[in-house]
Parts: sequence; C-alpha cells; structure tokens
Amino acid sequence: MKKLITNGTIVTAADTYQADVSIENGVITAIGRQLPVDGAEVIDAKGCYLLPGGIDPHTHLDMPFGGTVTDDDFQTGTIAAAFGGTTTIIDFCLTNKGEPLQNAIQTWHAKSEGKAVIDYGFHLMIGEINNSVLEELPEVIENEGITSFKVFMAYKNVFQAEDAVLFRTLKTAKEQGALVMVHAENGDVIDLLVQEALQNGNTDPIYHALTRPPEAEAEATGRAALLTALADSQLYVVHVSCADAAAKIAEARQKGYRVWGETCPQYLVLDQTYLEKPEFEGAKYVWSPPLREKWNQQELWNALKSGQLQTLGSDHCAFNFVGKKELGRGDFSKIPNGGPIIEDRLPILFSEGVKKGRITLNQFVEIVSTRSAKLFGLFPQKGTIAIGSDADIVIFDPNQQRTISAKTHHMNVDYNPFEGMNITGAPISVLSRGEFVIREQQFVGTPGNGHYLKRKRYNHENA
Repeated sequence: MKKLITNGTIVTAADTYQADVSIENGVITAIGRQLPVDGAEVIDAKGCYLLPGGIDPHTHLDMPFGGTVTDDDFQTGTIAAAFGGTTTIIDFCLTNKGEPLQNAIQTWHAKSEGKAVIDYGFHLMIGEINNSVLEELPEVIENEGITSFKVFMAYKNVFQAEDAVLFRTLKTAKEQGALVMVHAENGDVIDLLVQEALQNGNTDPIYHALTRPPEAEAEATGRAALLTALADSQLYVVHVSCADAAAKIAEARQKGYRVWGETCPQYLVLDQTYLEKPEFEGAKYVWSPPLREKWNQQELWNALKSGQLQTLGSDHCAFNFVGKKELGRGDFSKIPNGGPIIEDRLPILFSEGVKKGRITLNQFVEIVSTRSAKLFGLFPQKGTIAIGSDADIVIFDPNQQRTISAKTHHMNVDYNPFEGMNITGAPISVLSRGEFVIREQQFVGTPGNGHYLKRKRYNHENA
C-alpha cells in the first residue's frame, strides 16, 4: 500500500529539512511539503527525525568460532538490528582452505534463507590465494555481487593469512573493482604473548587485552596501508580500537592512499577496566581487538569528527555468558571472542555523539549509513532519503530516553555489555523497502522478507 510520512524532519548526510515522504512499491516516489494523500496510509512523524535506515557493515550471525557458534542467527540478529534502526547488514562468509569459495557463499545463503527481516549482503573471507581462488573471484563479484573481501592478519592457525595473500588480494581487488577489508593485528606477535602469559599462569580475562597490545594493532594497520599503496589498491580497516591505529590510517590518507577506517561503539564508550570485573564477568568484554585504556576514546571521537575514521560497525558476534564465554574459565585464550552490539550501535552513536556535541547530526547519518552504502556498492539504493531510493526509513525520536539492559534488548544473548547505560534518542518505527518492520517500538516484520543484496563494484569516485 502507498504510504505518506508527514510532519517529520528529514536528515541525510548533507541536509536537514522538513518535508513529507511518499512511498510506493518499496521506493521513495516524492519528497515535498503537503504532498497529496491520494489514498495513502498517512504516518505522522511529528517531533521525529526521518533517517535513512542504518547500514551495519560488520556482523557475524550464525558464525562458528572457538568450538561454538554465535547465539544470534539471521532471524534474531536482524530483528535486533531493526529495533536499533538498522535496515541493512553485511555479514561475513567464512571460507575453508582447499574448498571452492562458492561453498562458503552457499553455506551463508542457507543460513540466511527465510530468516532475515531486513536486507543483507555478504563479505567474503580470503584465507589463501591460488589459481583456483583467482579464477573464482571474478565470478563471485559478477554473479553474487560480493564486492568486498576480508583478510585476517590475526588468529594464527585459524584465520590468519600471510602478507603475500593480503598483497595478492589487494592486487586482484584493484583489477576487479573490489574493496579489501583487514582485521589488523599482528597475529604472530600476539600468539607469542598469549603463550608467555599462559606459561606464567596469567589466565584471567584481562590478559586477553594485555596480550593484544595497541602496538600490535598499529603495526598491522600501518603494514596493510603500505601494502595497499604498493598494490595501488583500496583498503578498509575494520574495528579500529585505539589511537595508534587511527593515526596510521590518518597518515596513510594524508599520503593519498585509498584507506578507510571503521570503529565500533564499544571502543567509544567502554574501556579496558571492564575486563578486570570479578567472578569472570570480564569475559563478557572479550573481543578482538580488545578494549583499550580510556584515553583512546577521545582520540577515536576526534577521528570520527575529522573524517579520518568514516564508519561505525557493530562487529556483532554474540556468545552467551553462560555456557559459552565460560569456556574460557582458567584460560582466557579459550573465551569466544565477540559481543552483542547490533541493537545499540546507532542509538549509542546518536546519544554519545550528537547529543553530547561530539559530531553533528549529518555526520551521524554519514557514519551509520551513507558512507557504508557508498563504500560497499549500495548507494543511492541505500544510505539516503531521495526519490528513487529504497524506502528504508527510521522514524527516530531524538528525545526519548531509555536504559540499556539485557532484560529489554532483543538480541538472543544473556547479557548486554552496555548494561545500565542511559541514552537519549530511539527508533520509534522502522521501514524496510516501505514496509514496517518495527512499528511504535513493536516488531511487526516477517522472517524471510529481507532481500539478499548484490552489490556494485567499488568505485573510488563514489566512495
């Protein structure tokens, strides 16, 4: 049915203005004052912002890791995302060495089929480069619309790839129009530090952070940036957690390298002391890269404001504390890495960023939606409110207050890392391609209504 959203204030990465929005067949058909009703369902957004649906470029749903599997699948994870104002996610297909890339892609299609309530796409992990992989990559880009590849520089003997793999992936991406993503930590050094800690009887969760120091992240970030320049390619550094790594990205960009950086809400508002909580509670805050000393937070905010970091991912990778995080009792290296973040990504950035004057309202939209749409081949279908764009719209009350809690969140996990945090600003209703997924803060969507997105090739002119 045709819809008309009235009395709202439209906010894009570039503009803020009052106008009505007309929606038909899943797309925005008109924007203006006092648009004709023409039999449309009228939705009053008085006092609210109309935001383009959030795009989370970094999620791990139904993902195997550390002998277990994440607790949010494509149904619970996308429902939680929608409650938080996110209407598109890009998840990661994990590959196995020696197997065709297509095997991993089909596995992830099977995981998501009939479950997602919002639209989604895939990134593809590259763990090895050989002739068969090089032959498959152009087909993956053309047929699957997967135009971003992830290389791990950490998790030795699990995901970690050699520099030669990263370099050849960068060269192939340059040729094929893809964006290379890196998890930038020096896995070889971390592996040695972990072994030393365990040999010395240091087994508590805090040693997860102490064995993955910021120097290991900064070194890998700088190395990846230099390899990108050598390949004349393009790089996206995921989950930047510390000032040193952000500085490496800024330095690369100042030299004209095509390097982009993502941070996550956990690094903006939480710090290393959370891993010191008693009774093994610190395990709830184990993810990689780890939380850093508190002073890094201001540097990350500065990097977002100045544009040296461009996006906010959740790195949502949710493991229950009971039975899963607890696998690491007595050995921090066995704690499954990851946290439940997908639902609170967008509201935390608004509350801590816009409301506290750290970033502007338009920068907020750029960071949570528009820049990811441009980098990952979805703009202008996604990431803006414009005629012809998908009607992915968040009706957002900038003044509603709430307290984050596991008791009220919608993620399928038994804790929330932001427990007790008071925030201002909340999604009231969320539309995906013109249909309500969340209405008046109630779920009204349908599993399986989310579309798989074939994405366009990376284009630096558009990014």
